[in-house]
Amino acid sequence: MQTVVIVIHLMIVAVLIGAVLLQKSEGGGLGMGGGAGFMSSRGTANLLTRTTAILAAGFFITSLFLSWLASYDRKPTSIMGGAPASQSAPAGGSPIQAPTSGGVLDTLKKVDEQQQQSAPSGPQAPRSQ
Repeated sequence: MQTVVIVIHLMIVAVLIGAVLLQKSEGGGLGMGGGAGFMSSRGTANLLTRTTAILAAGFFITSLFLSWLASYDRKPTSIMGGAPASQSAPAGGSPIQAPTSGGVLDTLKKVDEQQQQSAPSGPQAPRSQ
């Protein structure tokens, strides 16, 4: 469906460009105004003006329809909802236990003490096998 609307949209664009280019320049801004042009009768100019207006409306409608089609399958998301990202345990130690008593500072102090006990003191030379 979206492909059909895109093809129609592109055909409208091509015909709209052609209709605008066929119109007579009244201001002479390009230096080509004046004399008898390709379509010089008043009725033809009104036809081109109406055709341009109809094609512009078609361009606008197909643009709106394409933007609606693009957002049709999009689902709303919230930054507040959703599951939290899973966290992995630290590589060198045991997982941190939830505090049973005390506060956050006490828990951090215990974790720091556990890491100091399990970590070597100072740099170690690589061991050969």
